[in-house]
Amino acid sequence: MTILCVRFQLPPTREAALPELLGLLEEFTPVVEALPPDRALADLRGAERYFKRDAVELASVIRVRALALHGVDCAIGAGPGPMLARMALKDARPGVTCVVPGGAVADFLAGRPVAALPGVGGATARVLCEYGLDTLGRVAAAPLSTLQRLVGAKAGRELHEKANGVDRGRVVPNGVSRSLATERPFTRDELDPDRHRRALLSAAEELGSRLRALDKVCRTLTLTVRYADRTATTRSRTLGEPTAHSAALTRAAYDMYEALGLQRARVRSISLRAEGLDPAEQASHQLTFDPTDDKLRRIEEAADRARARFGPLAVLPGTLAA
Repeated sequence: MTILCVRFQLPPTREAALPELLGLLEEFTPVVEALPPDRALADLRGAERYFKRDAVELASVIRVRALALHGVDCAIGAGPGPMLARMALKDARPGVTCVVPGGAVADFLAGRPVAALPGVGGATARVLCEYGLDTLGRVAAAPLSTLQRLVGAKAGRELHEKANGVDRGRVVPNGVSRSLATERPFTRDELDPDRHRRALLSAAEELGSRLRALDKVCRTLTLTVRYADRTATTRSRTLGEPTAHSAALTRAAYDMYEALGLQRARVRSISLRAEGLDPAEQASHQLTFDPTDDKLRRIEEAADRARARFGPLAVLPGTLAA
């Protein structure tokens, strides 16, 4: 096993700590690929030779250091390639590394549903299941020509290779796009949509304020709604233009919330995460002649100055758009 897929157990308020945790992985290997908001791939081929330990032993050291230095536990999957390491991670849990041995790849894959294979979406899975190819073992045993007739020449070839354990992926070192997150928990499971919207407004204003304080703009906004039964729904939206404008963030958050069509949903908490952060001076903006928009931006600037001088509670969240 030479590839690790690590999922750090980060609470929403600490998702911006991912760059520090990537630095921990880079102490073992420079070949680290960030998978925001909380995962990373690490190629340990050189590290195994250098430290004279296999990937599973190094995974244990990484877990101990993450806990000791950052107070963060992690789940780790290990395999001979990135695809297999990602699949192993699904079976891992904090404190235990799930391993796909190089000589047992076929056994690991055989009984898994086709939808478990990275790159197989719902439509492809439905087509394969209609023809009885509902497990990766059956897909691996099917003739290549059959798969190509069902899903296309290129997709069929890739599917046949992956189902047979051929993992051509590689870890591509990259930088991590930092994110900012905030959560609004309710004191009790909340049914009132108006309270949901007020929580969204407060969260969007906080994110906007934090982005402006860092001179950053975000390209993507992610909404997570957690329910009383511990399930959650997550939606993401790419913004029309990168922004740190609270009103734009609020509109996007409202749109995602309305699209969920919640009816008497018992909501436990609502969180927003700003992703794809870039320096504000590098962002382009659409010119506007709307005096209301200009007024809101001036109010934001005044509120930011008040927070900087008198503290974060100088302007309470939700009051700018009241």
